[in-house]
This record gives sequence, structure tokens and C-alpha cells, in this order.
Amino acid sequence: MGGAEAAVVEAASTAAAAEAAEGGEDGRMEGWLYLIRSNRLGLQTSRKRYFVLEDSALRCFKAAPAPSSSSSKREDPVRSAVIDSCIRVTDNGRESVHRSVFYIFTLYNASNHYDQLKLGARSSEEAARWIRCLMESALKSPRKDEHVVACSHRRWQAFRLSRRSNRMHSIDWTILSSSHNDPMASDVIAPSAWTIFGCTNGLRLFTEAKDGGSRGKYWDDHPAIMAVGVVDANSEDIFQTLMSLGQSRSEWDFCLREGRVVEHLDGHSDIIHKKLRGDWLPWGMRKRDLLLRRYWRREDDGTYVILYHSVFHNRCSPEKGYIRACLKSGGYVISPVSQGRQSVVKHMLAIDWKFWKSYLLASSAKYITIRMLGRVAALRELFRAKNGNCACMEFSSGELMRDMGLPQGGNERTKIEMQSANECERLEGPVEGPQGGSNRHLSSTGSLVQLNDATDEFFDVPDESEYDQREAMWSSDESTHAADQRHAKLSSAAVFVRKLHDLAVQKRGYIDLQGAADADNGPCYYGHTLPKDSSCTMPSSWSMTDPTTFLIRGESYLLDRQKIKAENTLMQMVGADWIKSDKREDDLAGRPGGLVQKYAAQGGSKFFFIVNIQVPGSTTYSLALYYMMDTPLEKVPLLERFVNGDDTFRNSRFKLIPYISKGSWIVKQSVGKKACLVGQALEINYFRGSNYLELGVDIGSSTVARGVVSLVLGYLNNLVIEMAFLVQGNTQEELPEFLLGTCRLYYLDASKAVSLDEC
Repeated sequence: MGGAEAAVVEAASTAAAAEAAEGGEDGRMEGWLYLIRSNRLGLQTSRKRYFVLEDSALRCFKAAPAPSSSSSKREDPVRSAVIDSCIRVTDNGRESVHRSVFYIFTLYNASNHYDQLKLGARSSEEAARWIRCLMESALKSPRKDEHVVACSHRRWQAFRLSRRSNRMHSIDWTILSSSHNDPMASDVIAPSAWTIFGCTNGLRLFTEAKDGGSRGKYWDDHPAIMAVGVVDANSEDIFQTLMSLGQSRSEWDFCLREGRVVEHLDGHSDIIHKKLRGDWLPWGMRKRDLLLRRYWRREDDGTYVILYHSVFHNRCSPEKGYIRACLKSGGYVISPVSQGRQSVVKHMLAIDWKFWKSYLLASSAKYITIRMLGRVAALRELFRAKNGNCACMEFSSGELMRDMGLPQGGNERTKIEMQSANECERLEGPVEGPQGGSNRHLSSTGSLVQLNDATDEFFDVPDESEYDQREAMWSSDESTHAADQRHAKLSSAAVFVRKLHDLAVQKRGYIDLQGAADADNGPCYYGHTLPKDSSCTMPSSWSMTDPTTFLIRGESYLLDRQKIKAENTLMQMVGADWIKSDKREDDLAGRPGGLVQKYAAQGGSKFFFIVNIQVPGSTTYSLALYYMMDTPLEKVPLLERFVNGDDTFRNSRFKLIPYISKGSWIVKQSVGKKACLVGQALEINYFRGSNYLELGVDIGSSTVARGVVSLVLGYLNNLVIEMAFLVQGNTQEELPEFLLGTCRLYYLDASKAVSLDEC
């Protein structure tokens, strides 16, 4: 058993917050979860079941099996499915089902998205442990080159219960992901943008230097200020405290008078309204309120990120007696330390308090912002007053439900219009008849769909907390629709490319990608629609960035887990496209008249590698990056295996390192600087030509992206984006790694995208 798997199993067995999840030394993971299904009316229901993950098989029981180590094999489960390399797991965030809050994750077949299983856990930590164990179970088998079978051809074979000893695998797996095993928090060498300017009440105060990327629009008049402190509590408890807008918030938040959720967007984002108290503001200053879009996520190491920015919503107009302040960017980063017993809390604000007298701006605005950041100290004292009993956070289900903010009925829409999640078609699959005796287990052709045991729809395991939770009613306007939400269409998450998904964001002063005016563009010549500018002075241009900015695995990485600076790139960037169309544009390299086909007609050994980042929506945007090398493909064994391998191998190796070198804090925090395996999070369509390989990265396959992309799109023409691409090296023969190529995108403008309808 691998070290990563052992760590997850150990965490599952020792975490007190987990309801019943247990991990054993044999790689076994078990505990109570909730099956989330939609009934005939489209309403979500939950059924409590006991799940056991062992030997790449997920088994479902109505009751916990006997404690004997082999009992799960002797007792027949209600349902069962094989977890192999075709299985993907996605985190759907917080959802409410019949006024009970769950942290949802979904398993699905990469070759058939209708074959899926939606599960819920009572805490985000418990959901994270299951997600990690399921991902490891799906990827832990070593690849056998002589028995390569792509997932796209396997389909239902991946879910058979009876496993043969000569079962074939198509995944090359040594280390699950770079983010999980790499000890470094960043894969980019970049200077800190923060400078300490003071310390008060045990909090260090930092200010962000003026960022040329924002071109003076935000930071000159409303500088970003950050407070950093240590809180004696685990990150999940602090996260729950910060997310709550109920009565418990009055125990520490001296700024908030009342708060509510205006609209629940998805499991990771919502629109919230906060009314601030007036007694902590300077004398004579009128009360303020904030209308914010809130987004949250959990990192692999247990860090929670909560981000805010101001928006406009047609169901929450400014109220009499309040002046609406504008939060340019802000949020919290909660990082666990001391084996999770403590957490470092970073709270950042860049806010326009809307003073009408300009001479008050410099002094009072900074003073008020620092006062508001003092909530971190209040949060620290709250947990200190609990005598270290950080696990007993008393949030009623009603309060959590209020914070979830279930959407109201009707056709009203937020003016930062979200691309609403498509309603998922009902899962179809063979439904077994009543189970009994030895026939209770799954047949050899079963799938994840059959774990949704509809035959026992009216049987459920009593949950000790359900009675209290259902009695904890709340008065929010959204309450009557709490149980009526249909589950969103399955998709996955990524680190950077997911940030560009089309949300049709409409915010004051922000770019609306869907509504951007069409520019007068010239004819489309694939590979040259986005101009090159090595001086980085022309907006909407590209250049190559310094490869030494990025860190890659060195030759001794398997021994010391240390990364080294990249020295150069294997390929040179030779072109880029920034185009828009009414449909997804695939295989740009194979189109006549383009850059790649021009070289193909001339012959020679030049090989092209194209990354086509596709942003679907009512208008589909594509950002295509073209790389070329003269070296024969066979002289680069790892790249040759990647180019000629199956899709599963490619998905397990294609890696991206993102970096926002110029831009606002909220976008930098959203994107991060950590490498990610794109194919394990987003769908990639591969197109192989005689002299090229094109990767079509479908941003639309990520629901989590909907919670982040508005932050990126809102500041898109104020960002300098840098990226590096590589094929991950997992074995000693494949080390050290090498960069395929790098790029720098300078202040992209949606209005400058070339329309293919005009070509």
C-alpha cells in the first residue's frame, strides 16, 4: 500500500468529525454516506447507506456489516460496483436535501456520463477523505503497455463485479497528483506582493504593493490590506464559522448586523447580502451594506478558501438608511498547521466605502478596513473561549440551511447571470427486482447507476441528528424551496483552465464575455489570430515567458521530493488563436490554410503540440496555443508515449502550471501557482494528425469552475496570465521533467476575439 493511501486511511480512521468513516491497514474505507437521487418529480431525496471501499470495489449495505475483517465478503451487499481507471470523482460542494446539509460528490464513468452515483457526507472533511480514497482506488493499478485499452472503448466492462485475474488496465499511475504529494506549496518562483506595515491585537497587517496589472484602477485609491493570525481550531470548524450567517455569528463578528443568502448558485457559490452595524464606524458615518458573490473551495491539504466580490442583483436593491459599499476583492484563506490542531487565517479586503468627501478617503477608509480585519482576532478569541473544544460548533441545521440560501421560485435572475447548471437527465439503467438471499449482490454487468437502489426507496436508516435538524426551521424566503432542487449535471474541477468557463457575468465595470461587442476583425488564419508582442506592451497579445519561473521534478525527485528550476523548453511557441463561434471549435490544427497545415504541406520533421482551451456558452471562445519542435518525436520517449498513447494515459500525465503575474489578489488566490493534472479534472479531446497532436480542453465539463470563472472574467483585461505545460514524469527513467512550452497572455480582451462567422 502506498504512502498516500496509508495517510488517507489513517486520517479516515482517526478524524473525530467523521460520522463513521474508518480506514484500515488493508486500504479499506468504510462509513455511512447518503445516496442522493431524484424521484419521478425531479425532487432530490437522500437515503442513508453504509459503504465499504475495498479491493477496488465499492459495496453498499443497508446496515453496517459485522466487525469481522472478512465480513463484507461473506455478507451480500445491496449493490456493488468496480472502481477502476474509467471512474472519475467530482466535488459538488454544499447542497441541501430536505433541509439537511450535505457535502456532495459524484462518481461517474468517463465514457458514459449517465452512469453516475451521487453521494453525500455530513462534513467536508469526510467527503474529502472519500474522494481521495476513491481517486486512489481508481488510479492505483500500474500500467501494462502490452494490455492498453482506452476507457472510451471499455464502457460497461469497467463496472463488472466479477474481476478476472488478467484484467487489463490502461492507466499509468505512480503518484496520484502533483498537488497531493509534492511538499512545495507553489510550483512558481515569484516575489511576494505583500509588505508588513504593522501589528495590532496579535495580528500582522500587510498591504499589497501597487500592481501594474490593475493599471491603477483599484489599488491606488482602495489598497488591499490583509490581516494574518493563528486560531486554535481546525480549518473545517473555522470554515463553518465563517460561512454561517446566523445567530452564532454574533458571538464574534462585531461588524455584522444581519446577513442572508439572496440566491444559491451552486454547491460552491452563492449571492449574499450583509448589513453592517453602525456603532463601530466613525462618528457621523452612515451604515453600510454589501451585496457579494461568495465562492469557496477546499484544497487537498485541508486549506479552505473563501472569496468575495461585489455584484448587482435585481432582487436586492439598495435599502433606505444604508449606503452600499463596493468590495473590489476580499476573502479568507484558512490553512491547517500543527497537524491540524491550529490554523493560520488570512483575511484580505480591498473595499471602496463610498465616501462622498474625497479628503476622508485616505485616512478613514484605511482605518475602517483595518477595524474590519480585526474580526480575525475576535474569531481567535471565540475558539479560545471554547477551551480548545473546537469540534463542538453548535450550528443548527436551520442556520446552515439559511446560509445555503436555497433559490426561490419564479423567473427572476441575478444580474451577474450565471450559466445555470443544466438539469441532468434521469439516470437510466436496469433496475433489479426485490433482492433476497444470495441474489442481493450486483450482477456481472452492473454499473454505478445500480448503486442507486430504487427498489428500497422507502427504506432508510434513521439518522440520530435528522430529527433535530428537521425541527430547526428558519424564516428565510428561500426555505419553501429547500427540497426542490434538482441535481446539477455532473462535471469535474481543475486548477486554472476551469477559471475561463463562460458564466455570462454582468457586473458594474466588469467584462461580460457573452455580451462583449464584436470588433472589426480581419480574416481568420489559424495560428495567427492573436498577435505576438515580445515587449508585452500591446493588450491582447502573447509571448513566451521565462521557463526559470517554473519548478519541475528533478532527477532525484523520487528520493527527496525536491523540485528544480526549469532551464528551457522542448518546444517553441509559434502562434496563438483567440477566436469565438456559436459552437465548439475542434481540431484547429487540421483545418486547411492554418499554420500547422502550411508546414505539413512543406514536409519535414517539424511536430506541433496545440493546447486548445475551449470556453463554451451561448458564444464559444477558444484560446489555442501552438508549439513546435524540430527534434524527431522518437528521440523524446516520454513525449512519444504521450502522443501515441491512449487517452487514459494522456489524461494521467498532461500537467499545467498556472501563474497570474499581474492582477488582483482575488484572482491570484483563485488560480494559485500549483501544478495540476488537467485530464484528471476536465475532459480533454485529443486530435492526432500526421504532424501534430491537439488537446481540446473542455472548460464546460467543470461545475466548480462556475464559482471561480466570474472572478477571472471580471478582471480578464487587467490580467497577465502565464502558463507552462509538461508531461508528468513518474519513474526514474522519465526524470528530470522538461517543459513542453510556456506562454504569457497579456491583458486579453473578449471584444478582440476573432469571430469565425466572419471568416
